[in-house]
Formats: sequence, structure tokens, C-alpha cells
Amino acid sequence: MDRISTWLCPTEQHRVRAREAGPRVRTARTIAALACGIALVAIVPFEGWWVLVLFATAALTLGTLEARLRRSERPELIAAQGMLVILAVLAVGVAFSGGEESPALPWLILPVATAAARFRPQVVLVGALITAAIMFGISVGVDAQALVDDPTRLISALTLLIGITAITSALTEGELEHRDRAVLDPLTGLLNRSSLESRAVEIEQQARLTGGPVSLVLLDLDRFKRVNDTHGHERGDAVLRDVAYEMRTSLRSFELVYRIGGEEFLVLLPGVALPEAVEVAERVRQAVTDARPGDLDVTISAGVAAGTGEAIRCDQLFRAADHALLEAKRAGRNRVEVAGDPMLATA
Repeated sequence: MDRISTWLCPTEQHRVRAREAGPRVRTARTIAALACGIALVAIVPFEGWWVLVLFATAALTLGTLEARLRRSERPELIAAQGMLVILAVLAVGVAFSGGEESPALPWLILPVATAAARFRPQVVLVGALITAAIMFGISVGVDAQALVDDPTRLISALTLLIGITAITSALTEGELEHRDRAVLDPLTGLLNRSSLESRAVEIEQQARLTGGPVSLVLLDLDRFKRVNDTHGHERGDAVLRDVAYEMRTSLRSFELVYRIGGEEFLVLLPGVALPEAVEVAERVRQAVTDARPGDLDVTISAGVAAGTGEAIRCDQLFRAADHALLEAKRAGRNRVEVAGDPMLATA
């Protein structure tokens, strides 16, 4: 399946964060759910047994969420759907327990608070606006006159919502900034080797579940040492930045490019079979050649390897693509070579 950017996760960095947040969110979500469950049991004598039906619905949604996240190609959508379902369940409970006078009105903030551990601040802000609209809508819908007579509970809940949204957004911004420094190559802005490791594990798992293909393209600039020796390292850095730009613009959103060495790059292609991967490699090779990075005649060579389903091991694909890249260098450079069976590749 093609990796299509969504508003929830517009970049691979955001998608990685959304995936890796699972354990943190799960712990916070479990604590919040237990607290709500205990509170609901405590108020049963006052509100009735119907509140436990809502809790059971929420528990079912949360209990199946992790399994659905693991199976999905776009887990951020599943996470957002789960957040909206819990928000809807809480909204029903608030509506039937007094609206603006409900003691559970502040509970509507919980989905937004947990969302901050998974999503970027813009998503959390939209979630907060939706939550505020639901709070106001329930208050007006249940008893508009009571709201007019005494809006203090709604005002308090909205104030708490604003405060929590501001705090969590600030913390998220700091984490994203730190994450960018950790997973991005500072010269080219491409993902680095550290971010490749976690992504490779996930792609292997998805391929085993779906039986789909995975391809890997390894690229290396031809005679790059000559560029540095002749024109200096500053010009060499300009070449690398231009090459990275051409790669980004010639690849689609799900085609993930990493800088894994000085002048070596890797393109990871989940859901892409070998023939299409060769086309991707040719597209990148031609784009780099035509662009004249750093105003120099620079070329690039590529090795391509692919596997399917249970047979996929990214380290084997890497070794096979590396062997193919060496063949491309021996055959004259500025070309694409295809690996044999990745299972036969040796270290």
C-alpha cells in the first residue's frame, strides 16, 4: 500500500512519533480508564447502572485499539478514530447525567490530553476545539436556561481545557524539536540511520502480516571524493544538499529516503515490487544527473533488492542491494543494477 501523507501525520517524522507513542499512550490511557471506571462504580448509586454500559463500550474500544493499530498501514487514522469514539462515549454520559451540571463534564478533556502524546500540536488544538464545541453543545442542548443562569461550571471546564492544551502543546513542541535533532541528518535534512532501524522493523512486521513486497534501493555518489579534493568540502556539502533535495522531490511520500553515510543514501519502499523499485532508482539517478548538484556534473549509482512476505529481512535486502551497487560501480557507474536473491546475500 502506498504511504500517503495525512493531515494527522504529514511527514515521516510525525508518523514515527505516532507509532512509537504506543507504550506511553497505553499506560496513560489505562490509568485514565481505571480512574474513570472506579469513579463510575462509585456514582452508580446516584446515577444508575446505565453508566457502566458506557464504560463497557469505552473499554471495548480501548481493548481492541492496539491490535487495530498494529494491523493498520495508517495507524494515525485508527488512533484518531479511537479518540473520537471515546469522546463521543463521554459526551453521551455527560448529556445523560446533567449536561453542564454533570460532574463528568471535565472528563471530556481526557481524550485531548492523551492525544498530545501521539499527535503534533495542530492536531491537539483541533481536538480541543471539537471538545469545546461538544461541551458547549451539550450544555445548551440539555438545559440552555440553566447555562444562562449559571455558566460557571462550563467556564471552569473550558479554562481547564485551554490550560491543558497549552501545556501539552508546549511539551510536544519540545519533544518534536528534540526528535528532529535525533533522527534527521543535520546537513541534508534527510532521515538518518537511527530512524531507519525502527522503521525497518515495522516494515518487516507489516510485510509478514500482509504478504506484500518490500524493496530497497542503495545509492552512492560517483567519485565524490574527487569533488571534495578538487572543489573543497564546502562545495561537497552543497552537492550533498542538492542531491538530497532532488531525491525528496523525485520520490513519493511513502518512498522513504535516508542518508546512511557520507555520500550514501538508502530508499526504503514498502509495498513496492522489484520492477517498480528499479523505476524508482532510475528516476532518482536521472534526476540527480539532470540537476547538476552544486553546479557540477555529478552522477549516482544504485543497487536494488526486493523481497516478499515472510522472506523479508531488511538486513539481507541491504546486503543484496550493496552487492548490486558494487556491480554498478564496476560496470562503469551512473547506472542501476538489480540484486539476485536477497536470501543468498552474504555479509
